[in-house]
Amino acid sequence: MEETIELRAYFDIIRKRIWILALITVISVLTSAVVSFFVLDPVYETSTTLMVNKAKNDESSIINYQDVILNQKLVLTYGEIVKSRTVLEKVIKGLNLNMKYEELKEKITVSPVKDTEIMNIKVQDTDAKKAKKIANKIPQVFTQEVIRITKADSVQVIDYAKVPENPIKPKPMLNIIVAGVLGVMIGLFIIFLIEYLDNTVKTPQDIEKHLELPVIGVIPVFPEEDK
Repeated sequence: MEETIELRAYFDIIRKRIWILALITVISVLTSAVVSFFVLDPVYETSTTLMVNKAKNDESSIINYQDVILNQKLVLTYGEIVKSRTVLEKVIKGLNLNMKYEELKEKITVSPVKDTEIMNIKVQDTDAKKAKKIANKIPQVFTQEVIRITKADSVQVIDYAKVPENPIKPKPMLNIIVAGVLGVMIGLFIIFLIEYLDNTVKTPQDIEKHLELPVIGVIPVFPEEDK
């Protein structure tokens, strides 16, 4: 019974200042919508996949299990070569990109495909066509450099990048939902903080709560009679 009364008191606190909750939630949602639709630039992502074959030390053409394992481990090394200054600066020069090495590096993600000799190169950019050009130029430059550096046998492009149709971010609806939830949480926090800091006595229960004194009687308020 006491839990029911306490829960009802919480609802009363929220209902008393429900306008604060509504105001903060609406502001959060509207701010998120404006930023998502009108401020943030859409970012597009495309990818290409490569497989690098390591040159064999013997004359045998049989590929054994150890060769496969070695190639899988070398994929991590190849990923670092892809993002190296040597490769990316040649990509910038080849495409006449107006950016520095550090900027291009931030746009590229290289990851191995699990349990394979394949690596996936993802490129993000606010220009979908530029992202495609970069993603397809990297294998061209990388092929030359990886053969020179590691004496690899060959590099095969499995999938070439295509122009992405839809941006991967921002995601307006997700941002709006998150903003709405955060707005509700912040609003509830402010409401209960105000209630906690409010020490004024408004009800008989407040007297018992703050002064720890029993309420003997209550003086009713009568409406004034018309003169």
